[in-house]
Amino acid sequence: MTAFQRRIASRLGVRPGAEMLEAIAAAREVGAELVLADRRIEITLKRTGARLGFWPKTKILAQLLTGLFVPEEIDAEQIEQLKEEAELADALAALAREFPDAKETLIDERDRYLAARIREAPGETVVAVVGAGHVEGIRREIQRPGPIDDLDTVPRPGLVSLVLKWAIPLSIVALFVYGFFSGGAARWQASILTWVLITGSLSAAGALAALGHPLTILSAFAAAPLTTLHPLLAAGWFAGLVQAWIKSPTVEDLETLPDAITSIGGFWRHPVTRILLVVALTNLGASLGTFLAGALIAARTL
Repeated sequence: MTAFQRRIASRLGVRPGAEMLEAIAAAREVGAELVLADRRIEITLKRTGARLGFWPKTKILAQLLTGLFVPEEIDAEQIEQLKEEAELADALAALAREFPDAKETLIDERDRYLAARIREAPGETVVAVVGAGHVEGIRREIQRPGPIDDLDTVPRPGLVSLVLKWAIPLSIVALFVYGFFSGGAARWQASILTWVLITGSLSAAGALAALGHPLTILSAFAAAPLTTLHPLLAAGWFAGLVQAWIKSPTVEDLETLPDAITSIGGFWRHPVTRILLVVALTNLGASLGTFLAGALIAARTL
């Protein structure tokens, strides 16, 4: 999202978040008390993630990645059109149709949250600077006061997800034990070898796809067979730490990060985003390896 936003900004000569920076400067000029009214981004994203299922998350990710690949030109006139009430309503309606749960947490909940914070703001006169997509919702919500404590919490994982998190590795361990007693040491060794080779190879392939260092790829291979059997560990964490140790990001790297993420190639070339790619793609390979190796072992054992 940040990459897409910066790409538009670079074409139009507008700095992302410029309206908020201008509001801060104006508040300081007149001596007004500045209130940061929006909900913390990590809470918004966690609440969104908790409400979305696997396929909606996959769909959103695909659309975000498409935004990096599709060279669609957006000019100033189109941006101005998006500010019109009818255009905004159409855009929000499209979001509600495609991702109703995401629209609830990203837009509707924040309308309630912002309206409540605006009502609570000190002073006789309040100037609220908000995104255009929130204006109509805030107008509606500000007329009906209500508590917002429930909007500042992150839902706990459901029982199903908690059970699955532990059930999969425990099932694999159970297959190893059953294979040992039903087929002897030879079958048990074959199952272990299958598990190590498949989970390790696919994790290493993920690190390789991220253009990780050879030692990073090796660490991904070594970590995957063990971390996939523990729901609180991840092969990508170990591979990412190795990559960060070998190619530690510098201050200059952090300064150039915003420009690097404006292109898909920049994600692979920049040291910081390469670490993130190593973590993500290694974990993806480990997950695929878990299901593939588990299926093969089950087919041989049962």
